[in-house]
Amino acid sequence: MKLLSSFKKELILASRGFYFYIELLFALVILAVLLFAIPQNFSNITTEYLYFNLPQQGKEIFINNILENDPDAKSEMVEIEAGGKTFDAELIVTEESEIYIVDSEEAVRMLAETHRNIGAVIELNNDNQLYYKYYLQGYESTRLKNLISILFNESTDVLVERIENQEVRPLSTDYEPLTDRENTIPPLTVFSGSLMGMFIMASYIFLDKKEGVIKAYAVTPSSVWKYLMSKIFVILLTSVVSGLVIIMPIMGFKINYGLLLLLLLTTGFFASTLGLLIASFYDNLTKAFGVIYLLFFVLMVPGIAYFIPSWNPVWVKIIPTYPMLQGFKEIILPKGDIAYPLIVSAGFLAAGTVLFFITNIRFKKTLSV
Repeated sequence: MKLLSSFKKELILASRGFYFYIELLFALVILAVLLFAIPQNFSNITTEYLYFNLPQQGKEIFINNILENDPDAKSEMVEIEAGGKTFDAELIVTEESEIYIVDSEEAVRMLAETHRNIGAVIELNNDNQLYYKYYLQGYESTRLKNLISILFNESTDVLVERIENQEVRPLSTDYEPLTDRENTIPPLTVFSGSLMGMFIMASYIFLDKKEGVIKAYAVTPSSVWKYLMSKIFVILLTSVVSGLVIIMPIMGFKINYGLLLLLLLTTGFFASTLGLLIASFYDNLTKAFGVIYLLFFVLMVPGIAYFIPSWNPVWVKIIPTYPMLQGFKEIILPKGDIAYPLIVSAGFLAAGTVLFFITNIRFKKTLSV
C-alpha cells in the first residue's frame, strides 16, 4: 500500500512538470509522421536515361520491346532539364520504371549527373555488335555492377536457361511481409518508449536532487527502493501509453496486445533502471550529458542495421536495442514468432532487476550526492 501511495504521489507531481508530457507529445509527433509523411509502401519506380545510337529500325525494336513487356506502359513526349539545358525526350512509364529516351549521349550524361539516376548509351561497335555504356552513380551495389558486367557478355538464351534451371527452395511459404509504414514502427517505438524513458528517468532524478528530495530520504523512514520503484512506475505508464499511441492507429487489432504490453513494460523497466543507474553517478544533467549522449548513440546503432539488412555485424546483436527491435517486429508481423518476444521480455526483466538492485545500493550509499 505504501508503494501504491508513493506511486500516486509521484504521478501527481510528474503530471505537473514538463518531462511527463515530453514522451507523450513525442509519441503524437511520431504518429503524425507515420500517418502523413511515411507512405504505406515506398515507391520502387526507378528512373533511367537512355540514348539509342542506332539506326531508326534498331531503336524502334528496343522501344517496342519495352512497351510489349508491360501492357500498361504509357509513352509521351516531354521536356526535361539538366545542367541549365532543356532536352526533348520520349518518356515511357512502366510499372517498375520511368524511362527517358533522349537524342544524344551528352543528354544522358548531364541528366545522370544532375538527377543522380542511372544512364545508358546503346550503340554498335566496330564489329556491328551491340555495345552498352553505363553512367552509374557510385552507390550501386557490387552485385548490380557484376550483373551489368556479365549481362551483355553472355547470350540471352544462355542466361534464360541458367535462370530457369536454378533451383529455388522457399524457406517459408506462409510469410506475409510488413508494409513500409508498419516496418518503421519497431525502431520508432523503441526510441519513443525505451530510449526516451531512460532520458526522462534520469531527468526526474536530477530534478529531485536539485530540489533536495533525494537528501530528504536520508532522514525519513521511507525505503529508497519504494521511491525508485514509484519513479519507474511513472515511466512505465508513459511508455505504455506512448507505445499504444504509436501502434494502435497503424496496426488496429491485428496484433497480440497482451504480448505487446509485456514487451513494453519489460523494456521500459530495463531502460528506466538504466536511467536510474546513470543518475546515481552524477548530481545534475549537465555532468551526465556526455554519458547519456554516448549511450544514446550506441543504442541507436541497431536501428541503422534494422534499415540496412546487408549490414548486420555480430557485435550489433549484443546491444540491448537489437532484441527490442526484433521483439516488436515479431509482434507486429502477421505470423510472427511468439516465443521470441517472451524470451526477450524475460531477459530484460532479469537485466532490469539486476540493474535495480545495483541502483538501490548506489542510492543508499550516495543519498547526499
